[in-house]
Amino acid sequence: MILELIAAFAVGIGAAGLALVAGHLSRGRLPRYAAPILAGLAMILYAIWSEYTWAERTLSTLPDSVEVVSAIKEARAWKPWTYVVPQVTRMMVLDRAGVQTNPAAPSILLADVYLFGRWAPPVKRPQLVDCANAARADVTEAALTDPSQAEWQSAGREDPLIGALCMN
Repeated sequence: MILELIAAFAVGIGAAGLALVAGHLSRGRLPRYAAPILAGLAMILYAIWSEYTWAERTLSTLPDSVEVVSAIKEARAWKPWTYVVPQVTRMMVLDRAGVQTNPAAPSILLADVYLFGRWAPPVKRPQLVDCANAARADVTEAALTDPSQAEWQSAGREDPLIGALCMN
């Protein structure tokens, strides 16, 4: 967050500098208050750009084997423009390269799911997915040894993780 604050200040200083140069080149025809107005406007536009491109920039740093399973778009009262175009604030990402199966239980898959949130550290949540029963469970030592020991939650076929793993 501190780096984005520094970047916003740098954008504002750069925009103010451009306004001062434009004022000098126009031989004083540009009003003196143009520099702070342009600096403030540039910082606001940078903040909006940063918020809206966060998801794409985060995904670009991940390997090609990951797939977005669910993206949550939200609108916030302190950002009124998000009511017009909601922004992605959270994502659930599946690492397809790490999906494993157990020969003793072929309909149960073990997958690493990563939860990303704006301004939150990423969280890795290994999940057991039962394609036959459309259920999922958090991974525990007991569940890895014997899948019947897992605390299964019926999720249904419309669950994004079950849809991504079982319907493909």
